[in-house]
Amino acid sequence: MEQDLRYPIGRYEPKPFSQAQKEEWLTDIQFLPQALEHAVSNLDEAQLQTPYREGGWTVHQLVHHVADSHLNAYCRFKLGYTEEKPAIRTYEEKLWAETADVKTLPINVSLTLLHALHKRWYEFLKSFSDNDFARTVYHPEHKKEFTLWHLLGMYAWHGRHHAAHITSLRERKGWN
Repeated sequence: MEQDLRYPIGRYEPKPFSQAQKEEWLTDIQFLPQALEHAVSNLDEAQLQTPYREGGWTVHQLVHHVADSHLNAYCRFKLGYTEEKPAIRTYEEKLWAETADVKTLPINVSLTLLHALHKRWYEFLKSFSDNDFARTVYHPEHKKEFTLWHLLGMYAWHGRHHAAHITSLRERKGWN
């Protein structure tokens, strides 16, 4: 069976709340910047401009996308924690991946942003009571509520998912 290059670690699968799962996902959030940095370590400009799959984003775009996505995620958690069932803002991620900042700025700008963002996000999340993860946000595109627990798992997966896009590309290309 051929691997689906879009989902190198599989699709996100929600999991029930547990202390062990919470610790695993919080660790994923805490260490995602280092994982991404490791994934892109020593790649040259031509490699950074290589799509992770046919028709997919380049490594360069992936790094900037993770920063864009996780900025939005951080805001979604803040809203969900401080308001009752707030509607979250959606965005056109494909269009964001084509903006001038993504095209022109080096990835170290987004890696630096991710280090600071994830430091704050992790500190915020580890202060949550177990009940805080049951708080909800409303996603207008999906027309349904999601718990902050669901979002924690989704964004922990999201970081691993995109880091794996890069590491699996490196393996396929033999980039050491």
